[in-house]
Amino acid sequence: MAAVAVSESWPELELAERERRRELLLTGPGLEERVRAAGGRLPPRLFTLPLLHYLEVSGCGSLREPGPGLAQGLPQLHSLVLRRNALGPGLSPELGPLPALRILDLSGNALEALPPGQGLGPAEPPGLPQLQSLNLSGNRLRELPADLARCAPRLQSLNLTGNCLDAFPAEFFRPGALPLLSELSAADNCLRELSPDIAHLASLKTLDLSNNQLSEIPTELADCPKLKEINLRGNKLRDKRLEKMVGSCQTKSILEYLRGGGRGCRGKGRTEGADKEDSRKKKRDRKQRRESGEGEDEVADTARLLLRVLHISENPAPLMVKVSPEVKDVRPYIVGAVVRGMDLQPGNALKRFLTSQTKLHDDLCEKRTAATIATHDLQAVRGPLLYMARPPQDLKIVPLGRKEAKAKELVRQLQLEAEEQRKQRKRQSTSGLHRYLHLLDGKENYPCLVDADGDVISFPPITNSEKTKIKKTTGALFLEVTSAASLQICKDIMDALILKMAELNRSTLESKEEGSLSDTEADAVSGQLFNPGTNPSAGKDGQCPLVVEQVRVVDLEGSLKVVYPSKADLTTTPPYVTVIR
Repeated sequence: MAAVAVSESWPELELAERERRRELLLTGPGLEERVRAAGGRLPPRLFTLPLLHYLEVSGCGSLREPGPGLAQGLPQLHSLVLRRNALGPGLSPELGPLPALRILDLSGNALEALPPGQGLGPAEPPGLPQLQSLNLSGNRLRELPADLARCAPRLQSLNLTGNCLDAFPAEFFRPGALPLLSELSAADNCLRELSPDIAHLASLKTLDLSNNQLSEIPTELADCPKLKEINLRGNKLRDKRLEKMVGSCQTKSILEYLRGGGRGCRGKGRTEGADKEDSRKKKRDRKQRRESGEGEDEVADTARLLLRVLHISENPAPLMVKVSPEVKDVRPYIVGAVVRGMDLQPGNALKRFLTSQTKLHDDLCEKRTAATIATHDLQAVRGPLLYMARPPQDLKIVPLGRKEAKAKELVRQLQLEAEEQRKQRKRQSTSGLHRYLHLLDGKENYPCLVDADGDVISFPPITNSEKTKIKKTTGALFLEVTSAASLQICKDIMDALILKMAELNRSTLESKEEGSLSDTEADAVSGQLFNPGTNPSAGKDGQCPLVVEQVRVVDLEGSLKVVYPSKADLTTTPPYVTVIR
């Protein structure tokens, strides 16, 4: 009888077990009462689903702790999302070890401390050896665990926004402790001091320490070799010039000021003479390379694989995405970019492009659980765009290859198709869009991207609109990446997508040179895409670089949330791609 009761209380678990699902979402109004009946913990049966790669339990005010058995029962878990619950003041027992976990979201809980035994996992050996993204924002943390770096040595993105932290642990900035950390957000805390040892974060690209209690900024911050974006607004700095700069100047100017020693900055800093000497030396080196012809062969080899970044200031009509606040609880992160110069006409170029997008969804996007990519024909996109959330019965879209439908009807139709697939194949797997339906389970609102005509052009993570469908004649594309996990994941996947597009263009160009195209295809391509007389971005040989136009994402008041690509993006490229900024 007890087993029957558990089955009736948790039908999602029975379904996941029967269909051998790899993703599971538990949310909705009925969840709170069931968790309360289970003692404020997740049901033990959940930890008997060893195939799970993605688990999300969100919006449950009665969930105080995950419960024992998670680490032992879910060894293949890649993504764990436990946001907007009541976890705290610690985690008992601790989460790890979870050897495959890459994304951990504990935002919006009541965590106050994560001491050994009640934290993320052991430090020796590392409890979270593959963790890349950790979101602890919106808790009540007064301090970070000193062994965090040893527990998660491959951490790339750490979000600590909206806690009660007054300092980072010294171990955090130990040389080599977090060699891959590229994004650190600790806005809206009580930080009083920033250690000069922050310079040991060799991969740091983005740093947000806004709205804290910092009075001094160490000059060593300028020694972070990859730092491209910093936000220090809302701190009462002693150096009034620096305080004014952080509110109005670009990161480069702030770092140059720190490098020069500043007036109210800690640390010795570099002298102005040393900076000028470095600048003169770089100019001499560049001149010598030009005179000797060094690198000309290399440039010739990569001339057709240029990625030229068009900055917003250079673009007479930049595309912009506005974000409505209701997406915060659904799918809060979005990054956009425009790419011009793609050649999708020859042979199977379009098919290879779409196949590569599917592969990115399966691999880097972890079957769309970490992020979702959408690509659009730019000619059909009317900006500005609005990223928002709507109730399923109010969201209308013309899905790819289908007639217009409300999201509620579309999801129901896809569910029926999925069931029919299972019956026909006599197995529990599904394909196509049907694989992603569970990501919407329990959502009261669905995310969508709306154009200036009021048409929904994207419904992540399910489908795009027929209105902006990519065609063989498409040469300019609008790209979007959305995620419920982190902004850095969006950026990393956008990097991978654009570099893959460069690689595909390279392959297409090589095929053309080898004469593998038909005469009709060659005429069409040379006449439409690679005519130096009509294409202003064409090179001397009539072949185009890819132009990547920056796209701003702003809130409804127009305040900037993110711009892509920034100087911190597209920094790691293969040898055949050159980025011109």
